[in-house]
Amino acid sequence: MSDSIFTKIKNKEIPGNIVYEDDQCFAIEDINPQAPVHILIIPHKEITKVSDTSSEDKDLLGHLLYVSKKIADRYDLNDNYRLIINNGAGAGQSVFHIHVHLMGGRSLEWPPG
Repeated sequence: MSDSIFTKIKNKEIPGNIVYEDDQCFAIEDINPQAPVHILIIPHKEITKVSDTSSEDKDLLGHLLYVSKKIADRYDLNDNYRLIINNGAGAGQSVFHIHVHLMGGRSLEWPPG
């Protein structure tokens, strides 16, 4: 896999607003936000999609969810946010590097799609 757009943002090859980073992942503001708060949480490890993960990725996947909680706390989203992971083009995935969408700051309808 060549570097994804997310990796290029992390490496500062292209602009992006990084709002969080640790040794396993980083988070950026979505360039086309669908809610007042729309953050993408992205692992440093480039994995194409959830269905391409293996048992060795369990801790990393859990870490992404934990980080989403930390970021939600920082943005005072309390109990009003949604996490979305698209898996494959048919599910709406457009960047093929796993990422968690954290959306909040407004009422979120159900069903979503």
